[in-house]
Amino acid sequence: MTHERESLWDYGRYAPRPALHGHVLVGVDGSDEALRALDQAVAEAGARRAALEILHGWPWAKHGAHEVRPGGPEPETASLLERAHAVLESAVAHVHEQAPELDVTATLTPHPAVAELARRGEHAALTVIGSRGLGEITALVSGSVSRRLAGSCSSPLLVVRGEAAYGGLEHGVVLVGVGTDTETEAARFAFEQAQQRGARVRVLHTCVLPATSGAGPVVSAERLQEELETKGRKQSAVPQRAVAMLREKFPGVVAETDTVWGGAAESLVEATRAADAVVITAHRPHARRPAPRLGPVTHALLHRAHCPVYLVPAG
Repeated sequence: MTHERESLWDYGRYAPRPALHGHVLVGVDGSDEALRALDQAVAEAGARRAALEILHGWPWAKHGAHEVRPGGPEPETASLLERAHAVLESAVAHVHEQAPELDVTATLTPHPAVAELARRGEHAALTVIGSRGLGEITALVSGSVSRRLAGSCSSPLLVVRGEAAYGGLEHGVVLVGVGTDTETEAARFAFEQAQQRGARVRVLHTCVLPATSGAGPVVSAERLQEELETKGRKQSAVPQRAVAMLREKFPGVVAETDTVWGGAAESLVEATRAADAVVITAHRPHARRPAPRLGPVTHALLHRAHCPVYLVPAG
């Protein structure tokens, strides 16, 4: 374990530690939501046989801590440091109880937690956060934490939602939503998760019903039925193509493909009621649009999913 009490109290040594690679990174703030995220991060690290980094950030600048120098912290800053140290102490102790064999690193940063999670998660196998917490004030505000991180994370992100513990097979299903047959990163991630959990994969694709009203010519019921069947066959091929090669690479994973009519956001949210986890593609910020910009599907799942949500960056 890389965690020294002195390093947390010596302000001169608060610079971020050397970046890890291939590890699981989790953000904690002492909340119950963060504890659930920590439990999932421990399980993820164990399943991957990877190191675990626990990150805690505090809004130091709001308290004038940027003016404090090593050797003589102001009383208010010392109190903040003590509280931050207690959060990490508790988190590390919790991990040791759950998985004493796990390689754990505890990191305290003077930078905002979301920005530091995005930066230190660049080389992580997975970044984990709770659906609430990380120092925010209300549930609605805390929802923006996951949105901001989802829009800036360059590695897979897990937002812990729902009540089931990691690895629980209440449904035995890892759900993955695919909009096109090129979203192979999310599909592969779903297969890997299913293999770890001993679950099956449900690949869900949605399509919108064709318009039946307007200024165009009247379409007979028979013609409309033919159009629906033709479109249905084409759309049903999308999830099948998305997982065709993965079936060969993961022969032990049972996968079913499903195409449903309706909006993607509502369909996926409803489908999470019968899933242990859901995986979707997260598109990285564009060079001309670096600010986070999430689509309606991601937004809906981050706020309303009934199970943990994995966001996998597109290639």
